Amino acid sequence: MRRLAMLFLALAAPLALLAGVLLANRLLGTRSGDNAYALRFELPVAEGQIGLPQVEGPLDPTRPLVVIDAGHGGHDPGAGSAPGPGGSGGDLHEKDVTLALAKALRDRLLAGGGVRVALTRSDDRYLALEERSGIARRLRADLFISIHADSADDGHASGATVYTLSDKGSTQEASRIATSENHADTINGVALRDTSNSVSAILVDLAQRQSAAASAQFAGLIVREGAGRMGFRDHPLQSAAFVVLKSPDMPSVLFEAGYISNPGDAARLTSPDGQRTFAETVALAIRVYFGRAVAGGAVPSAAGSPGGVR
Repeated sequence: MRRLAMLFLALAAPLALLAGVLLANRLLGTRSGDNAYALRFELPVAEGQIGLPQVEGPLDPTRPLVVIDAGHGGHDPGAGSAPGPGGSGGDLHEKDVTLALAKALRDRLLAGGGVRVALTRSDDRYLALEERSGIARRLRADLFISIHADSADDGHASGATVYTLSDKGSTQEASRIATSENHADTINGVALRDTSNSVSAILVDLAQRQSAAASAQFAGLIVREGAGRMGFRDHPLQSAAFVVLKSPDMPSVLFEAGYISNPGDAARLTSPDGQRTFAETVALAIRVYFGRAVAGGAVPSAAGSPGGVR
């Protein structure tokens, strides 16, 4: 009898607890399954693409458009200068150097006239890598240059380097575009959504070949015009799979203007004279590039097609 009583109590206790919970839930006016204890917040609607920057220069939309990208920004400072003896210095950040160089180049181009210019950022803000070249493509830029500054631990490395997209990076991007789910891209004015995967691959390949040749030509002009004026590395023309260079139909280069970890390079990149030399050199290379395109009968890809999305 005693064993039965203990068994009854053992079963009755959980049942009583459950009954108490149900009763309390009923008295408090809540119902099972209503997520009564969940907090709900209204989330802002995604804004989609970021706004486009101002295009400065001639109002004539047939004038070539150069988009200048100042690398890094906001919470991403990029490379930094090394502290000097005794821990002094070391407060120079790549994002500030690149912005100063980008503005100097913009001002030089505008002063010369005949070229439209836009900056991907004109202040200390962060942009994702895809947004940078995306801005240039949405503006239908004829040329895209991303400005950076390098850093090395030993502080001895110096000199500028001009990068174009490597074959590996080109192949990866061609595959991505040709097999994209909705073929949202447009290559040289042809909407890929209207083509098969095989045709898309051919169009992308042709566009990449043209863009790669133009990019290499422009990179070579920078080195040529900067010879004797700017310090370059022993092998200044390089290629790499940089994300910002992966636009298939827009000539693009990434310009590592020097090493801010090197005192000599840092002084050149931050001084008014050094920034003026940088701007004059790259601006001249840009004008020669467009001059050759006109002389050769090659019309820049975006000329006459302002605005819109490619």
